[in-house]
Amino acid sequence: MTTPYPFSAVVGLDDLRLALLLTAVSPAVGGVLVRGEKGTAKSTVVRALAGLLPSIRTVRGCRFACDPAAPDPDCPDGPHAIDSPAGERPASLVELPVGATEDRVVGTLDIQRALSDGVKAYEPGLLAAAHRGVLYVDEVNLLPDHLVDLLLDAAAMGRAHVERDGVSVKHAARFLLVGTMNPEEGEPRPQLVDRFGLVVNVAAPRNAAQRAEVVRRRLAYEADPDGFAARYRDAERDYAARIAEARALLPSVKLPDAELDRIARVCLAYGVDGMRADIVVARSAVALAAWKGRDVVNAEDVADAARLALPHRRRTDPLDPPGTDEEKLEQALAEAERQAQEDDDDPEGGDDPEGEGPPDGGGPQGPSGGGGSDPSGTGGSPAPDASSAPQAGGRPETQESRGPAPDDSPQQTPQPDAPGQSTAGAVASAGQAYRTRTLTIAARGEGGHAGRRSPAFARRGRVVGSRPPLGRLAGAPHLPATLRAAIERSALESGAAGDLRVIPRDLREAVHVGREANLVLFVVDASGSMAARKRMTLVKTAVLSLLRDAYQRRDRIGMITFRGAEAEVVLPPTSSHEVGVMRLAALRTGGRTPLAAGLRAAASTIATERRRDPRRRPLLILVTDGRATSGPDPLLMAPALNGVASVVVDCESGPIRLGLAVKLAAALKADVMPLEQLQAAVENRPQATADRAYRRAA
Repeated sequence: MTTPYPFSAVVGLDDLRLALLLTAVSPAVGGVLVRGEKGTAKSTVVRALAGLLPSIRTVRGCRFACDPAAPDPDCPDGPHAIDSPAGERPASLVELPVGATEDRVVGTLDIQRALSDGVKAYEPGLLAAAHRGVLYVDEVNLLPDHLVDLLLDAAAMGRAHVERDGVSVKHAARFLLVGTMNPEEGEPRPQLVDRFGLVVNVAAPRNAAQRAEVVRRRLAYEADPDGFAARYRDAERDYAARIAEARALLPSVKLPDAELDRIARVCLAYGVDGMRADIVVARSAVALAAWKGRDVVNAEDVADAARLALPHRRRTDPLDPPGTDEEKLEQALAEAERQAQEDDDDPEGGDDPEGEGPPDGGGPQGPSGGGGSDPSGTGGSPAPDASSAPQAGGRPETQESRGPAPDDSPQQTPQPDAPGQSTAGAVASAGQAYRTRTLTIAARGEGGHAGRRSPAFARRGRVVGSRPPLGRLAGAPHLPATLRAAIERSALESGAAGDLRVIPRDLREAVHVGREANLVLFVVDASGSMAARKRMTLVKTAVLSLLRDAYQRRDRIGMITFRGAEAEVVLPPTSSHEVGVMRLAALRTGGRTPLAAGLRAAASTIATERRRDPRRRPLLILVTDGRATSGPDPLLMAPALNGVASVVVDCESGPIRLGLAVKLAAALKADVMPLEQLQAAVENRPQATADRAYRRAA
């Protein structure tokens, strides 16, 4: 086994090391999410943490790491007596691969015992192995949704419930969750991000001397891992000892009411969701004080904890430019400091102008949380840029009851042209994006690309049954179904129970159902009929909202606009949603309406993409009022898009409506929706075609 890279040998990354050490001191902080570009030592630092964690005592022979002082009464290997034989071992670091199957995560039927002893027995999964240790997920943003659900359940309850393959088991699963991700590959689900106590953004050093030192140490480690680790052995022992001392001090650390009030003010000013943020900041501040060897939390601890615990909890658009959250957080900290000084200047108190409750509100005297560390040992603050990048799982603020206000529509201002576009025409800005109804392809696909939009059979996902393999086994075998088939065949052949042998024709494969990502192709009418400022603002806002939805659902996107005499592919199919937003911002309007040219360009683009990637299903979103004032009849182009799932967003307005978009949708065999009904209702329905706002044009 290769010697791991020492934690103390890492160059820079002070915020990341601090966050990991905080969670090592107090697992109640809730884990760490590490965001950063590729090649920034994210995984190296996380794996190095395992060598610093204190060892744990477990009941000897228990596969679920029960604590002999407080064994789990529901342990499948129990019950354990208080005086059960015990042993000591290092805390586990369990890695959950992105491609893991559901039964590997939660556990499944022990096939070996079922075959040899004829009994149903449970084989623990990764959640059981991670109990009282660290569960590490690399590329957590690419984790399939069904595995995210399992993690959310275990993280929320501290227990894993298994109901599968004829096995019913529940066991403790309390672990420190650590995830790493590259934001370029998309964001994880907001519910998963919220389970992480701290979030750190990392980047490669911008200093030449630091970069040279990183390479120097890496080369030395690769040349002689054992010798390199030996040089840092004393520093590693110091870290481990300091973690143990901070854990011992943690229960006696006090959180004064003044600092608890400061935490509440910061969270209110920052606009976070729920109360988890306040609790995590409090736990982290207590842990940070313990790491620094103090028994009372001060204002610096609160500020440092807030910079690590808050940025990912505020609802922001994931396509917003970086820096907005950092600026907002600094403003919130400054406002909380100003209010604290005002309270100090008015010791007699009086009515609370902010409505935050009485000053003697009785805050906790030391929540069971946090432990943090300044890796340099100097007690320095986390660097401000730990919250400067777009936050993991950033969730746009849902505008459930309103779209852009008509009276506040942005003015038409000159904008740079998108590549290849004419300089003629006006530019209208988009308004505030909103959460759209979910547009899906109704027919179940074959799951060519894992995603979050349309239902599909998949290699991974919820198991809904079994079937004989269609040729070569394509997915995971369904072991219980395979055993049942073997038993039934043996009974028919021999007429009595005997030695059970599994032969190839008994094999059954699992049938999984999940969701897939699609190619969402926007075809947008940019002609003169759409050029009214208010109307085009509404259209751009709708397209921006749909772009954001495609970003969150892992889709590829493309954009075609048509005006004047022709259509233009302003954005060839890509995974870069940010480019789509820029193309939309530069979109100009004016001229005649060559609707048929837009449909022809869509058919050509889809045909090209099908040749390139036949397993990705397209979803065409046509944004138009249905008028065609240039070129051939658009209804004649409908056969070219036969078989393409489509939605027509009807932009026609006014008291007199011609219904041309409805007729076009009927020719395309598409769903049709008025533009004003694109915004999601209060109840979020999983499929657009299930909503009454949709009308089947055919």
